[in-house]
Amino acid sequence: MDHFLTGTATGLALIVAIGAQNAYVLRQGLARDHVGLVVAICAVSDLVLILAGVAGIGTIVERAPAAIDVVRWLGVAFLTWYGVSSLLRARRPDALAAAGGARLSRRSAALRALALTWLNPHVYLDTVLLLGSVAATHGSGGRWWFAAGACLASLVWFSGLGYGARLLARFLASPRAWQVLDVLIGVVMLAIAVRLATGS
Repeated sequence: MDHFLTGTATGLALIVAIGAQNAYVLRQGLARDHVGLVVAICAVSDLVLILAGVAGIGTIVERAPAAIDVVRWLGVAFLTWYGVSSLLRARRPDALAAAGGARLSRRSAALRALALTWLNPHVYLDTVLLLGSVAATHGSGGRWWFAAGACLASLVWFSGLGYGARLLARFLASPRAWQVLDVLIGVVMLAIAVRLATGS
């Protein structure tokens, strides 16, 4: 049980942060736009990465820094595009999905969720390498209980963020509120892109 609780706490500590993936899940949840699909993609991807790290794939990634560099620059490009798109969308409040307006197609929603997850090098560093390393300190049996705790943390977080966002819907019912949200999301995306590009 100690291994399980430690894994849960460690998983939450890494995942509960204002980042590109969380901002996207929040926005989809507020818009009630393909929430289940987006939550499922983010959660399942996280589970795959956690289990890969605990199984030892983190060692392989650690020995291939060139692969991390490729992912980093792909992530910079995608986050820049997404950030600029959010800022441009904020300039046209009538185009926001505040009241059942334009919705993403299932394909677009899925591709964005996949890109924000798999093109983020911090996912590999935090989820695969860091969680994998910490899990290894719990022994051959304990590491899988640790992994189970981390997986539970991921499932609870993404489900809560996606479906819990509806509780904020009445506060974000106006185009102006969505305009502010899109500006904040755009700034966050661009800030993360700059941090990735500069390696800070």
